[in-house]
Amino acid sequence: MASSMSGMFPGQQPPAHSASVPGAAAPLSAPSGSRAPGGGGGTTLVDDLEASFEACFASLVSQDYVNGTDQEEIRTGVDQCIQKFLDVARQIECFFLQKRLQLSVQKPEQVEKEDISELRNELQRKEMLIQKHLTKIHHWQQVLEDINVQHKKPTELPQGPLAFLEQASANLPAPIKPN
Repeated sequence: MASSMSGMFPGQQPPAHSASVPGAAAPLSAPSGSRAPGGGGGTTLVDDLEASFEACFASLVSQDYVNGTDQEEIRTGVDQCIQKFLDVARQIECFFLQKRLQLSVQKPEQVEKEDISELRNELQRKEMLIQKHLTKIHHWQQVLEDINVQHKKPTELPQGPLAFLEQASANLPAPIKPN
């Protein structure tokens, strides 16, 4: 797998014996038209991504843009920098997707192992989440039970400001009617 990412990082040499697979991705190098500053060979896509990110950042803090009066020109320059960054990011994504496809063709069992591992990790994460929710449910059930116990005790006593008077007056004998 490490040899399949040759050319991705600066200073890396491509392997002497690279197995060629039909439709396989080329090393993570930039198109032949782009060259590194100083004329020293081609750049990698990672170098291009880094340079385009720096250009985006520089365009946002550049004195030319801060002092510039034409907002449309500033917007166009920033948009171009961002578009270049997005284009290089898509190229890198395409490279990794091609490598993933290449791996799935050459070693399908490896892809299945990764899928099984991901499913196990997801299952473990969900089990932990279930346990967390069960703990919360038990806590709130206990709180509700405590509240119910507290409400049962006061029901024996009169409730409300007039409840005591009503209970006291119920115990009084009925008035005698004159004949």
